[in-house]
Amino acid sequence: MLCFTDLTKKYGSFFALDRFHAELDCGIYALLGPNGAGKSTMMNILVGLLAPTAGTVTYDGKNIEEMGDSFRALIGYMPQYPGFYLGFTAMELMRYMADMKGLPRKDAEARCKELLKSVNLADHANEKIGTFSGGMRQRLGLAQALINDPKILILDEPTAGLDPKERVRFRNMIRRLSDKITVIFCTHIVSDIETIAKEVILIHHGKLLRQAPIPELVHDMEGKVWEILPDADETETMLDQFPRSSLVSRNMQTVIRIVNDTQPHPKAKACAPVLEDVYLYMFGDNGV
Repeated sequence: MLCFTDLTKKYGSFFALDRFHAELDCGIYALLGPNGAGKSTMMNILVGLLAPTAGTVTYDGKNIEEMGDSFRALIGYMPQYPGFYLGFTAMELMRYMADMKGLPRKDAEARCKELLKSVNLADHANEKIGTFSGGMRQRLGLAQALINDPKILILDEPTAGLDPKERVRFRNMIRRLSDKITVIFCTHIVSDIETIAKEVILIHHGKLLRQAPIPELVHDMEGKVWEILPDADETETMLDQFPRSSLVSRNMQTVIRIVNDTQPHPKAKACAPVLEDVYLYMFGDNGV
């Protein structure tokens, strides 16, 4: 069990985290919030790059600051922009990370090959990272994060640069891992987590807004999502009037989808909510 208790990070009078509280067990936890919400601060504290101003993080009841290296040995981290040595080959990087994580030499080679195969990079193991596409570097970032068989896997915008097929492959791989480990999946791409996340953690202004399973969050949006087929001259006006709105295609027609507590227009019809509506409701211009 990974527990954040009243976790606070303050810079002068600004709170990057403000008494943040959450409890995570095994499974995939999606961390959602707008830019500046406190997501990166939380992850940087967790991996030891920042010290909190107040509050604690505990793992199985032990303070992670007191655990020190023994806690960091449990973590796999995939940053949004992995800083690879571009002159390394993929295999050289994996061997380097295996050494950094203290894997026995006799086990490291097989583990490196296994992980490169799992992210579809086995055929590129001896190619220099500087020749890799953005998607290939993202996949390599996942492979290195798994080198130590972590108990806590932290993924920061992990699907950036992946094509649709690679994103499905990535999600399937993470889903298989999540029965035994805690996965913190930080993303702005709601579709990447709506079918795999155990719970969603909504964070804004450094505070926890809500932690709940996706079906519960979506259910609570019933009666708050509307669609309108606008007249040609109404579209821009309605989009400006209702900031928590988007254009979607429905039956070969463009309609406006609006998230609002009450019926926003006489022509608006209630429709079934999805997770993206939750995001708009919580973080839209008129949100919290």
